[in-house]
Amino acid sequence: MLGLNHHCNQNGYHRVIKIIATVSCMVFGISTVSAATTDKALAQTLISNVNGYTLNNKGELLQFSEMLILDDRILAIGNALDVIGEPVRIDGQGKTLLPGLIDAHGHMLGLGQNLLEADLRGTISEQEAIQRVTSFVAKASANDEQWVVGRGWNQVLWDKPEFPTKTALDIALPNRPVMLSRIDSHAIWVNSKALALAGITADTTSPAGGEIVKDAQGQPTGILIDNAMTLVEALLPQPDEEALTAQLDAATRHLLSVGITSMHDAGIPHSVYHFYQEQAKAHALGVRIYAMIAATDPQLAQMLARGHISDPSSMLSIRSVKVYGDGALGSRGAALLAPYSDDPDNHGLLVTPQEELPQVFRTILGADFQLNYHAIGDRANRLALQQFAQTFGEFPENTERHRVEHAQVIAVEDIPLFKQYGIIPSMQPTHATSDMNMAEDRLGAARLKGAYAWQTFLKQGSRIAFGSDFPVELANPFHGLHAAVTRQNAQQQPADGWVAEQRVTLAQAFRGFTLDAAYAGFQDKDIGTLEVGKKADFIVIDRDIFAISPHLIRDTKVLQTWVNGQQRF
Repeated sequence: MLGLNHHCNQNGYHRVIKIIATVSCMVFGISTVSAATTDKALAQTLISNVNGYTLNNKGELLQFSEMLILDDRILAIGNALDVIGEPVRIDGQGKTLLPGLIDAHGHMLGLGQNLLEADLRGTISEQEAIQRVTSFVAKASANDEQWVVGRGWNQVLWDKPEFPTKTALDIALPNRPVMLSRIDSHAIWVNSKALALAGITADTTSPAGGEIVKDAQGQPTGILIDNAMTLVEALLPQPDEEALTAQLDAATRHLLSVGITSMHDAGIPHSVYHFYQEQAKAHALGVRIYAMIAATDPQLAQMLARGHISDPSSMLSIRSVKVYGDGALGSRGAALLAPYSDDPDNHGLLVTPQEELPQVFRTILGADFQLNYHAIGDRANRLALQQFAQTFGEFPENTERHRVEHAQVIAVEDIPLFKQYGIIPSMQPTHATSDMNMAEDRLGAARLKGAYAWQTFLKQGSRIAFGSDFPVELANPFHGLHAAVTRQNAQQQPADGWVAEQRVTLAQAFRGFTLDAAYAGFQDKDIGTLEVGKKADFIVIDRDIFAISPHLIRDTKVLQTWVNGQQRF
């Protein structure tokens, strides 16, 4: 591990100079790089003896052994640099150094909340989930009126792969309201206390874009899907600044520990919009946040009117809006052109009604914001593509770098439209390996040809922004790199990879988590690669991922994480 105690020695690297420093940058084919300074205190750090990898802005994979940092930016990078002056010198001890990884679709405070609440991920039965909740309640200090909140259950992986019901929750926790989110956040499991507080009875009609699941007798079972969730979620107390700060801190620590230096926050309300700006002003953001405003927020118009938000350190950028198209595949809420193969009366749900899309798109593109549309099912993806094409005709000056979030199941004939219209597919590799045990049941074999189709997109020239959708999936980007390259789960199954023709090379996957993720956030001039003039965001890891068997990538450990030229982990 690098000896970074030197980096904290202020006397060791601050000096007043008046020079022009010229360094060679052989690997990148750049003969000289000049940095002119006048009577200014500079912090220079030279990291040498590293096994460095980066892409350049053309997407070519390059290697280097030394990197010179000036304050928060890269001054030179290459081999055997000719360094003028006396920078702090750090011996990298041959460790592998990479650009900081970028998660192009996650939920920052959702991750923080998940780290602080009942965790149901990995449970194998309804009963085990109940036991986890009761154990959490026993350890937590709370009064009998406080809500019990948890997340992570997935009935598809249970011994009895059916939706749970309120019955077992009522027995375990009859007097406290309980709300447990499914792993994809598109369904919640609640007890009778929560239903009563929400006023949900046998007579309650499901809202548009949602479903109150009911049993044969017409009684609510305790499962609410998509827009029906808001009937209960609206009752939860809104987190105050102290709670938001705790969530942000927990999420930040976790992301830095797994090598993520920048993330795209997929859908924030007005309260978080202001919270993030206050955190940026206080220099309290530890990872870069590219935030998407939630299109459902009542104050959307006011936020759009304020224009793009960017802080001087480039730690926060708000210039995009998340529009919610449909639900998720696991809860059969993804909107499909044809019925579900395992539920022939169900086409899924549109969270935003089709007739509202023209005005939503018009409002966002007309305000010069990026529009990022959540679409998992093939119907939702088609509606997005059609609406983008129509609205581009009205706002031809704002047609670049718009996105479809997930782009998960697409009619094969629609895939070329992403390239034609310049739409970025923002995709999550671990969704494929998590869904593979049920995707064919939901879709049938024919529709899989356009599902999780990473290589098809790349071959047509689309730039894919990769992410994880944390906390739906684990945030660790090396899990995503592994899934993208192998199409296998943590147990290295299936042996030959699931729908193996869609797996990508490691260089392609690496690009999706670096350069193209930065491009999808209009940040490729600052981050995504380690090049002269860019921000010094990088990580040190315990293995050379480009020289090992692909199945070992998943277990990569991060030794250090640097953001803005400072060690954060």
